[in-house]
Amino acid sequence: MEKSFSESYKAAGVDVTAGYKGVQLMKKAVQSTYTNAVISDIGGFGGLYAPQIQGMEEPILVSGTDGVGTKLKLAFLMDKHDTIGEDCVAMCANDVICTGASPMFFLDYMALGKNIPEKVATIVTGVAEGCKKANCSLVGGETAEMPGFYPEDEYDLAGFCVGVVDKKKIIDSKTIEVGDKVIGLASSGVHSNGFSLVRKVFDVNEENLKEYVEELGKTVGEALLEPTRIYVKPILKLIEEVKVKGISHITGGGFYENLPRMLRDGVSLKIDKNSYEVPALFKLIASRGNIPERDMYNTFNMGIGMAVIVSENEVEKAINLLKEAGEEAYLIGEVVEGNKEIIIE
Repeated sequence: MEKSFSESYKAAGVDVTAGYKGVQLMKKAVQSTYTNAVISDIGGFGGLYAPQIQGMEEPILVSGTDGVGTKLKLAFLMDKHDTIGEDCVAMCANDVICTGASPMFFLDYMALGKNIPEKVATIVTGVAEGCKKANCSLVGGETAEMPGFYPEDEYDLAGFCVGVVDKKKIIDSKTIEVGDKVIGLASSGVHSNGFSLVRKVFDVNEENLKEYVEELGKTVGEALLEPTRIYVKPILKLIEEVKVKGISHITGGGFYENLPRMLRDGVSLKIDKNSYEVPALFKLIASRGNIPERDMYNTFNMGIGMAVIVSENEVEKAINLLKEAGEEAYLIGEVVEGNKEIIIE
């Protein structure tokens, strides 16, 4: 590949040698995510992975794909690209674990206007860091230089994650009963959803992102760019010790769209909004944007990035296990009769 070069292609805006340099710069970070299950190296046409399924009676593959969304606009304005890859991994891996599956491997796709090897390597290093937090391997990816389609200083980032779970251990809604409890795991901020509204509220530009807000203890930009929390390890630990009946990753659509996805017909959830302290960032968004409370809960995670349903007699044990794993966890509600409604009061 060292001899691969096209003057004509470079004149059209695509420098293939920049891609090769980027691969070399990111190689160490990518390889740091490898386990014994990875049997290929960076640079091939496909990532080879030997799944560890010993002890499973009927292994089921679970897949998820997502992107970072317009949160990327903040990374562009702040010229900060080292954590955005964690968001990409989180959006996929957090979905996969909602079935009880353990993430195995991840691939990323980056499309950009100009391939700057150092920037690409920084972004992918963030992806690799996210993969380590999600306990999965970064087995491949694609970087596509697309001049004329994207501005030179902009890019898009998406990913794809595959996990595995024994069929008999799949978490679904079948065993949920009236009286079961809902535990919420604290988010690290807005995560990677609702940024079209966020950008409108703060009239996002380079200068506004530098505003220091006392209640946040940091600038607006720092608070908003905080990477999405990855819940894989604590959730998998919880599943080992407690009968988890439902899991919901609270992303775009907030409480009203995501919580019903873990329910069976015939039940609803009653959420106590006073059961935990809504972080200052969400209060700031609501006040500055004059956003009604229902719209806030229908757009953002409101400080709860993931929710799980357990029996009442296992609530204390579950919360203690999550706290031991480094999570802030709260009893935020209960299962009631209904038709997949979310009642917040």
